[in-house]
Amino acid sequence: MKIGKIDTNKKVLIIAELSANHANSLQIAKDTIYAAKEAGADAIKLQTYTPEWMTIDSKKEDFIIKGGLWNGKNLFELYKWAMTPLEWHEELFNYAKSLNLEIFSSPFSKEAIDFLEQFNPPAYKIASFEITDYELIKYAAKTKKPLIISTGIAKINEIQEVVEIVKKYTQVALLKCTSAYPAPRNEVNLKTIPWLKETFKVEVGFSDHTLGISAPIAAVALGARIIEKHFILDKNLNSPDKEFSLTPNEFKEMVKAVRETEEMLGEIQLTPTKGREFSRSLYVVKEIKKGEKFTRENIRSIRPGFGLHPKYLPQILGKKACKDLKKGDRLRWEDITD
Repeated sequence: MKIGKIDTNKKVLIIAELSANHANSLQIAKDTIYAAKEAGADAIKLQTYTPEWMTIDSKKEDFIIKGGLWNGKNLFELYKWAMTPLEWHEELFNYAKSLNLEIFSSPFSKEAIDFLEQFNPPAYKIASFEITDYELIKYAAKTKKPLIISTGIAKINEIQEVVEIVKKYTQVALLKCTSAYPAPRNEVNLKTIPWLKETFKVEVGFSDHTLGISAPIAAVALGARIIEKHFILDKNLNSPDKEFSLTPNEFKEMVKAVRETEEMLGEIQLTPTKGREFSRSLYVVKEIKKGEKFTRENIRSIRPGFGLHPKYLPQILGKKACKDLKKGDRLRWEDITD
């Protein structure tokens, strides 16, 4: 999948999620984008919505969050606090592009997609909680932009149906995601990553809400080609997402570890390229005269590996040397006669 200039077949796409970590300051948002670029991110991702596009302002029990970081807030209050103002988007898109940083967003409604289209983003991200909104997903897919879809709350049939919808119009990647904030390590289940790839025949990645950087590294080792992690300038900022976000130094360490993991994965390689000289092979270990028989006393399998393969020892034993051989000579076929 290609997201802007990044081809995920050649390089793991590392996305810094801005989310609500701007703390309602345009300058902090821009500083965060700059810091993400400096920390090694390939892309910055926004979230595009208004509270009205997400829910209604209701104090009924159904709309009150129970437990977790946002316990007691109603949905409208949370989204009003966390939203990235629409009027910031143009400046943020232009600023990221000036840094040669890919920028796109998670739209949460058709209105958001219509709004974002003016900036020609290289992709759209569908959040976990929106995976059941097939109409929204189809609307996004019809833009022909690649879709990156988190699967945090999805059932298998929902993933299958969404993939079928999107593939009619554009490319799709699925992100393994645990929709808990922060996500406990024992609920991450990274073994799902290769399963998603094999089952749905699409590109896969990992949207991470765990604390620390170990989960993204393991995810890449299991085949993730997209990593998404929340990014914050300073944990002291007033943001609903700060508890499960990485600071610039932490993010930089994650990028370094992911790139090292990516490099070490390499490709399937069973033919040794180095070290064969230290393997065992057949050598003369005692002087042999021309016509003398080869025995276990005068030839042995030893290091280094420049002589004949040790597997030939049984068939060489009892045959004769066709010339004088000195101790330390590598044994070769031209030294042997019946």
